[in-house]
Amino acid sequence: MIFLFYTAAIVALIATIAVIISTNVVHALVYLIISLLSVAVIFFALGAPFAAMLEAIVYAGAIMVLFLFVMMMLNLGQTTQDEEKEWMQPRLWIGPVTLVALLLVQMTNVLLTQDVDLRPIEVGVLEISVLLFGPWLLAVELASMLLLAGLVAAYHLAKK
Repeated sequence: MIFLFYTAAIVALIATIAVIISTNVVHALVYLIISLLSVAVIFFALGAPFAAMLEAIVYAGAIMVLFLFVMMMLNLGQTTQDEEKEWMQPRLWIGPVTLVALLLVQMTNVLLTQDVDLRPIEVGVLEISVLLFGPWLLAVELASMLLLAGLVAAYHLAKK
């Protein structure tokens, strides 16, 4: 488990640095998704599988897809098909595929060799929904309004 933690931490650092130095927005978002997935692996290695699943589903899944959609919508059709074909070259995918493969190998190794407790957790959907729509209602609504405002602003910026 310790080796999985350090491997995921190194992958997160490399992917985050790649986000910062990437010149292409779509490539930066792919590296950001890899970084968020490796943070989910870190949560799993620290014994918080529910936080790991939330990290993977909410951040790496929903929010990054929204960011990718907005970035592609803001592109305004400036790229040509030649540029898109250039992005699909295998040399551009070596970095992301290597990092994801490293995470996959480590997670598979831990799940097959370690005695990992994969039993369901005691916290259910009811308890989480009571928290989200109870004391954390304002934070949930503010986050949803912020995402909606970003989507509406991106639409108006992209509209001709």
